[in-house]
Amino acid sequence: MAAYVIRRLLVNAFVFLLISVGIFVLVRVAPGDPVRMMVDPEQMRGGGQAFIEAKRHELGLDRSIVVQYGNWLSGALHGDFGYSYVGHRPVSAVLGERVGPTLQLMGAALAVALVVSVALGLAAAVRRNTSVDYGATVLGLAAVSVPPFFLGIVGIYLFSLKWGVLPSAGMTTPGGGGPADQLRHLVLPGLILAFVTAGPFTRYVRGGLVDELGADYVRTAEAKGASRARVVLRHALRNSLIPLITVVMYQIPQMLAGAVVIEQVFAWPGMGQLAVSSIGQHDYPVIVGFALYVAVLVLLCNLIADVLYAVVDPRVSLR
Repeated sequence: MAAYVIRRLLVNAFVFLLISVGIFVLVRVAPGDPVRMMVDPEQMRGGGQAFIEAKRHELGLDRSIVVQYGNWLSGALHGDFGYSYVGHRPVSAVLGERVGPTLQLMGAALAVALVVSVALGLAAAVRRNTSVDYGATVLGLAAVSVPPFFLGIVGIYLFSLKWGVLPSAGMTTPGGGGPADQLRHLVLPGLILAFVTAGPFTRYVRGGLVDELGADYVRTAEAKGASRARVVLRHALRNSLIPLITVVMYQIPQMLAGAVVIEQVFAWPGMGQLAVSSIGQHDYPVIVGFALYVAVLVLLCNLIADVLYAVVDPRVSLR
């Protein structure tokens, strides 16, 4: 397995290099000029053009895109991903202070989604073709069909404006900031992201468990006198959750896309809110840094999914 992991890491490094080239070129050729956004419109009438040219030269934007990428890659290999055009701070520092809130939101949502989806999938499979199964199916379809921003707006209206039980924005209350206050702010965005994530998980758990309940070893165990609960919980459910490992790892990058929307709706100071504001301000270094962060997340999740699949299922061999 060690040889397989090393080989995959080398392949991922090459793929990451190609992705960095694509992202860098796409960001540079995108419409918009970050330097012009730094100039006050009033300043354009009195020497603004000279300022633009000087700023372009200072940022290296007057050079060819090949030279720009070479300079960026040389710095990135030494841990220097450039400076934000807007915040005038290192990109690694800007991204680093936003990773925590995003991981907090995604981690809480993923934990809730797994608990809910396993419980619903188990109930739906055991009581197949009953009202429980149909109810779980409707919830799963609703979770993947309703846009997260709509759920966020509805949640703010009901829980914040109408009933006033949960805050509508931010991570903490101004002047507060204790653990209980942070938890109250996390509940609404976390539950909405968990609901959106739990839909596909529930369908996979139900489908996998239905297949396992029809397997020969289940009938054999029941014929030997094992109770239905023991067969389902100790044997069939365990085997049915193996494919869920792959689905969860593949779903994590998609959760980040959902977190971007949720962070915008709830003013959650995470990576998604930073990415949206950076795109609007044409902050090239931060946009490239965020895109590469997502690329690394996708590559790592794929690698971890392959390794975990082989660990939990001895029939799978990695070569």
